[in-house]
Amino acid sequence: MKLTRFFSTCLITASMFLAGCASINDVVVAKESGKEGLTHEYAITQDQAWDIARTVFRWEGADGIEEHRTEGYMLTSSGMSLASSGSVMGAWVENGTDGKVKVTVITKRRVKTDLFIPLSEEGFHRRFTQAVAIVKSGQKLPLTSPAS
Repeated sequence: MKLTRFFSTCLITASMFLAGCASINDVVVAKESGKEGLTHEYAITQDQAWDIARTVFRWEGADGIEEHRTEGYMLTSSGMSLASSGSVMGAWVENGTDGKVKVTVITKRRVKTDLFIPLSEEGFHRRFTQAVAIVKSGQKLPLTSPAS
């Protein structure tokens, strides 16, 4: 009886975690729905925005970055750590208003019950803004994350 209850509890717990797992495709679907993500506009070129988005993901420890330049977006993920099961992320670079570039980022916890996310949408834009200042000062973006 106790063994059956133990296995039932394990099965329920495992199914809760599996049901709550996000994938890269979930980020794309979220963007298409238009209901998620954080968007800011920047007075930079699209090429600069693309390079900065890729750099921010690298600064924040993203795994390989899947670039879909002709479609205007990139996707990536971050691995597990002591505080998180990782996340899936995407950034879209589009024409904005008044000659600016619109950058939208969506981040999702791999496991919805995680308390922490390695890179939040707000955190991405903080780092993006920092990188814009570096580029506008005429400097090259560093390979490693500068102090925030």
